[in-house]
Amino acid sequence: MIKGKKLLVFSAHAADYVWRSGGTIAKYIENGAEVSVVVMTFGVRGESNDIWKKGGQTYDSVEESRRKETEKAAEILGINNIEFWDLVDYPIDITRELEDNIVATIRRTRPDIIITHDKNDVLNPDHNNISQLVWQASVQATSTGVELDNLPSVKQMRIFGFEPHQTEISGFVPDQIVDITDVFDKKVEAMQCFEGQKHLISYYTDRGSMRGNHLRRISGNSTYKYAESFASFYPVAGDELV
Repeated sequence: MIKGKKLLVFSAHAADYVWRSGGTIAKYIENGAEVSVVVMTFGVRGESNDIWKKGGQTYDSVEESRRKETEKAAEILGINNIEFWDLVDYPIDITRELEDNIVATIRRTRPDIIITHDKNDVLNPDHNNISQLVWQASVQATSTGVELDNLPSVKQMRIFGFEPHQTEISGFVPDQIVDITDVFDKKVEAMQCFEGQKHLISYYTDRGSMRGNHLRRISGNSTYKYAESFASFYPVAGDELV
């Protein structure tokens, strides 16, 4: 049951949440979930090569381009709750203040599910560092003894890592595949907003089709065409096999 669920997404760079979970985000919003997205950096230094290659660019001009791209993509996906923390990327400076901000955001949002980067991306230390930091902050957020801004602790939530770009060489093994057939057109439109990383548009379009093939084969449901995949940080826990 998606309706009424709270989903919190932490994205290291401006486009990560779109490439890797844009369909799932749109699906959850369309089905009555409350979705919040945190974009930590605009990816100016490391994820905007096509913009820099135009020439005559400055840090500020590239940042403005990336902001417009991600704001437009968020609007297409239906995201109303989005924060831009405007940190510097490549590398992201992992500080105690940043960690506390993540803890506070989790406690304010009180999510049922967190989506962020998976634990290993062989080509992007920013993704790995944010994955570790979000997990670490989620543990603190559940601890009553961690006092922060008078925000009460939260119950344990599910945490999922989205699929890294270099899937196989990063050792990513999905254990959740989500149907996004009905919202795939939205995801493609949102991806097309990113002039700074045009090469990834076709890659993630193809990846959605491939994961859709996996979903059809595993589920036996022939109506599934497109999907996104995730890896759970924790095993499924309950009173039956699901």
